[in-house]
Amino acid sequence: MPEYLCRLGAPDGSVLEQRRVAVSADALRRELETEGFHVFGMTPPALRFKMPLLSRREKVSGQEFLIFNTQLRTLLRAGLPLAQSLELLSGQQANPYFRTLLAKVYQQVTTGISLSDAFLSMGDNFPRLYANTLRAGERSGDLEGMLQRYTDYQRLMEAARRKIVGALTYPAVLIMLAVGLVVLLMTYVIPNFTGFYKQFDATLPLPTRIVINVANAFHHHFLLIGGVVFAIVFGLRFWSRTTRGRRVIDRWKLRFPVLGRLTHMFALSQFTRSLGVMLGGGMPMVPALETACSSVNNAHLSERFIRCVPEVREGQALSDTLERTEMVPELAVAMMRVGEATGALPEMLSHTSDFLDEEIDFLLNRVVTLLEPAVLVFMGIVVAGLLLAVYYPLLTLVTKMQ
Repeated sequence: MPEYLCRLGAPDGSVLEQRRVAVSADALRRELETEGFHVFGMTPPALRFKMPLLSRREKVSGQEFLIFNTQLRTLLRAGLPLAQSLELLSGQQANPYFRTLLAKVYQQVTTGISLSDAFLSMGDNFPRLYANTLRAGERSGDLEGMLQRYTDYQRLMEAARRKIVGALTYPAVLIMLAVGLVVLLMTYVIPNFTGFYKQFDATLPLPTRIVINVANAFHHHFLLIGGVVFAIVFGLRFWSRTTRGRRVIDRWKLRFPVLGRLTHMFALSQFTRSLGVMLGGGMPMVPALETACSSVNNAHLSERFIRCVPEVREGQALSDTLERTEMVPELAVAMMRVGEATGALPEMLSHTSDFLDEEIDFLLNRVVTLLEPAVLVFMGIVVAGLLLAVYYPLLTLVTKMQ
């Protein structure tokens, strides 16, 4: 979503500038006016061209942010004022980028801006869910409690993310090593046989001729082929950062066998947990649903869920609108329906998230069980096929000479 630099008039008469992220300028204007601000102007920040593969985006890691929130909640519980807590924690950050962001938040808080608005003004450096969680805590007078809810949510999401990354690391390393081996064979080893076979006045088998010709093409045009591959990856990376590109790529991710379902379940777990956090903090259904939709890291699912907001605003049940998306399992929908009927929707959303996490664990075990041997067998067949295509004529020639 685009980021806008907003010049605003606060209800107390002060004038301030904030960076906000929104779907459109009109939607952002309505949101700011609802919060009581008078909008003097909104302009997108100057665009900066970045090389998608060569530039490194500065960011705050999830672990750093989790530790910060845990420390902030501890200091507030100990009775330390909010501004003093922010000043103390900002000076302790080892990440200079995070330290700079917290210093900006501290400066805004000391001028009378709420903590939620200060973090929201940092754009996509911090999750929108976090700012709305803080706002719910400020309105209810239980900021510590909402920080506890958010840290619990973040801890569970980080644990699930680490589990997924850890399970897929070994298969990814196997694939990289296998690809490297194939590239080595095609660019260095196999081309050396070309001159050797030219010494014999014999017709080589078709598979051998194909492999040798491809290997010679790799050997003589390696830089060109590498440049084409780099350009394709560069273009896909750049395209994936556009709104349409990310939506299309995220839709493709959901179609992969097994891995697509794993991506789907993780996004649903994000959605149900964030919605449960918002509703448990006393936020109304519609803004809580909007925040939960924006917290989903899959753009395609986020777009499907955001279509439920107008229907919920008109009074339809959340479970019914989600069921019509055909993106939520029937058991999860049934659990939400029970929560709506009993008035315990936040608790049922938490149970739904636990159910989805169990599904993620099952899928992870299935992925690890199936993917590792599948990669080994597939790459073994590829490498064996290449070597057999090259060495079979040699064995044939040796047999004839004998």
